[in-house]
Amino acid sequence: MAAEISSDLLSRFAAIVGAKYAISDVNDQQPFLKEWRDRYHGKTPLVLLPGSVEEVSAILKLADETGTPIVPQGGNTGLVGGQVPHATGNELLVSLRRLDRVRAVDPDSNTLDVEAGVTLQRVQEAADGAGRFFPLSLPSEGSCTIGGNIGTNAGGTGVIAYGNTRDLILGLEVVLPGGRVWHGMRHLRKDNTGYDLRNLFIGAEGTLGIVTAAVVKIFPKPRSVGTAFIGVDSPADALNLLHEARANGGGTVTAFELMPRLGIDFVVRHVSDARDPIAEKYPWYVLLEVSTQSEEGVGDALEGMLMAAYEKGYAGDAVIASSLEQAADFWRLREQLSETQKFEGGSIKHDVSVPIRLVPAFLEKAIAAVEAFIPGCRPLPFGHLGDGNIHFNISQPVGGDKKAFLDKWEATNQVVHAIVAEFHGSISAEHGIGQAKRALLPGVKDPVEMEMMRAIKATLDPKGIMNPGKVL
Repeated sequence: MAAEISSDLLSRFAAIVGAKYAISDVNDQQPFLKEWRDRYHGKTPLVLLPGSVEEVSAILKLADETGTPIVPQGGNTGLVGGQVPHATGNELLVSLRRLDRVRAVDPDSNTLDVEAGVTLQRVQEAADGAGRFFPLSLPSEGSCTIGGNIGTNAGGTGVIAYGNTRDLILGLEVVLPGGRVWHGMRHLRKDNTGYDLRNLFIGAEGTLGIVTAAVVKIFPKPRSVGTAFIGVDSPADALNLLHEARANGGGTVTAFELMPRLGIDFVVRHVSDARDPIAEKYPWYVLLEVSTQSEEGVGDALEGMLMAAYEKGYAGDAVIASSLEQAADFWRLREQLSETQKFEGGSIKHDVSVPIRLVPAFLEKAIAAVEAFIPGCRPLPFGHLGDGNIHFNISQPVGGDKKAFLDKWEATNQVVHAIVAEFHGSISAEHGIGQAKRALLPGVKDPVEMEMMRAIKATLDPKGIMNPGKVL
């Protein structure tokens, strides 16, 4: 455990960024120290907001010389506590929000050079301004930053077609412990010159260094997009519908989201302008998006595919969005699923993945297991069926005691994660490890894999000052 940081040393750190950007007032620090689900609350003597790579380098150089622990932070939207310092108060928090420049736009190479503090929404807007498209999409895109997305290897709704953040990064600029800067801002699609160092830092949650900038891939804009909201009787039918859409949907499936009826009830109940798109109630729903480079025809193709799925018994009633506004209404139902659960009391959450073909069997077994473990609980699993990632959330019983329910969080995790292991899945599909799952990691990782991870950490961060107590 690091010692308390002296006032003289704090003054030296503050001098690097200037008094305006060294926050010591406890009240002013609060937006940086509390994550949005209210599970983690940290403490720090100083929040530093560097405005350049050189300032980040100077911070890490001084931290290395003095053994001062550093916690990097992007938009503070992480869900596993990786961006929050511990309550000991002996770590400095370094926010990258001021590193917010779009450095370069190259539509010919289909790349953007962006600094770590640029919000995901601004990355999307920069791509759009160049007549291109950046496919990473998250509900928090207005506040999460590309640096945080890189640190957690964020997923989102477009993984089915474009992959995780890892698949969207060509190059990185990283400040290493000790202050050295790795200038890895490469724009190459092919670069077979040794180890792929870039991937060490993507998903490392700031435990190996601080990402200060990235080269991201952008793509041609789809010329037309079809969006449908579909009722289905089971996850197995939804999986068959996915196969049908990929084979006969008239374009590339760019989103395929599975939602239970309970989730739709929650959103319609608690979001004033939310409406149920389908009159008949179904046990499950699919939000399907198909994109194409053709100017027209996607609507007809989507309608034909849905009719074929209906005739085969894979799909029930469906509505195809007739406008951008209606498509946005469909997406609002999906995006509000997490937010509205808080109005129904306590919610125990899991971010898991299993092979796509096993999702229906996993859901059947896991739902039965948690209902037996907590009688009266309300399972609300939803997520990205197209990539096997399910947010297996469980709302408390109606009228139950919230604290008593949440006290079962870890025990419920054990129930669900045991089934995940049985299905050869992952206990963290897209949120990361952070503080929340650090103790679980050795139980699900191959021992040799853990040894390699520890060896990499010891090599790049021998003093253990980068985001200590996270991941490892």
